[in-house]
Amino acid sequence: MSDDIKRIMSREMQMRVWVIGFFVFIFLLYALSSVLTPFVAGLAVAYFLDPLADRLEALLKSRSAATALILLTFFAVVSAFGIALFPLLQAQVTGLISRLPDAINVAHGLLDPLIAKIELELGAEELQKIKNGAGAFAGEAVSWLIGVLKSLFLGGKAVVNALSLLFIMPVVAFFLLRDWDLLVAKVDGLLPRRSADTIRQQFREIDATIAGFVRGQATVCLALGAIYATGLTLVGLDFSLLIGLGTGLMAFVPYVGMIVGLLTAFAVALMQFSDPLSFVLVAAVFGVGQSIDAAFLTPNLVGGRVGLHPVWIIFALMTGGALFGFTGVLLAVPVASIIGVLVRFAIGRYMSCALYTG
Repeated sequence: MSDDIKRIMSREMQMRVWVIGFFVFIFLLYALSSVLTPFVAGLAVAYFLDPLADRLEALLKSRSAATALILLTFFAVVSAFGIALFPLLQAQVTGLISRLPDAINVAHGLLDPLIAKIELELGAEELQKIKNGAGAFAGEAVSWLIGVLKSLFLGGKAVVNALSLLFIMPVVAFFLLRDWDLLVAKVDGLLPRRSADTIRQQFREIDATIAGFVRGQATVCLALGAIYATGLTLVGLDFSLLIGLGTGLMAFVPYVGMIVGLLTAFAVALMQFSDPLSFVLVAAVFGVGQSIDAAFLTPNLVGGRVGLHPVWIIFALMTGGALFGFTGVLLAVPVASIIGVLVRFAIGRYMSCALYTG
């Protein structure tokens, strides 16, 4: 048997092993999605804090001490923010729910004249067809949304997940962050020797993509949440803290968070204000936030190296939530980053081979 045939058979065997391993991973992820949440969350925390742990380890000369200090500080800050904000957010959520009937009445008052005008133009029969079609679409959309929310919060037993996040996730984060460099070295030692350099290069690009988006975008979300909450509070909008922080957190989904936040703020302003200036001020808050984001936050914290299209990110988040619940949402962006890097690598190989160049 010639060396070329042996090499081709070896590559085919490697490809089979990788494909089989991929499908086994997907199966295990689906089967264990209800118990993986604290482990995935702990992995995310360890990955997020690893650069800081490396710097602190150089000062303290102890990885364990650096890990313990960083995680104690991190969870103390998160807990303090939670304790401080929870009563305010709870009160605003309760108040917003109590105002929903008023919002529905205001919406009816605005839409009834428009519906009457459309009815005169189209006729009652055509309008009824439109209403039936819109009702059916809305029903399907609501059913889909309820299904996604159930998969996020009920499918994995929300109470158990909350307790596991509270007690198990910090332990997982500690051990992963403490042993991060050892785990990376162990994985590197298991790489196939012939392809090790190529795989390392792809891992470096994946790390740059995930770090650029997750670490950078998380900081952008926190900054935007503070900007929107502060601006809407100064305007005097009701539920400003809830709307501002919610808009900032939803900014993780490109464009969707800002649009949802702006529409929600206008809806609340419609119930609260009667002068046009207040609507201009609300719009100005979002305009200033988006300007700061476009001019400073995203270019400096995320940059252009991410290479993830907004539509791809939205699709990944929705697919992850629908298939694997909250665990899928946590894994969506890393998996999307990996797929994006591998696709770019495959395209690069294709464009350099004879199949493309002829």
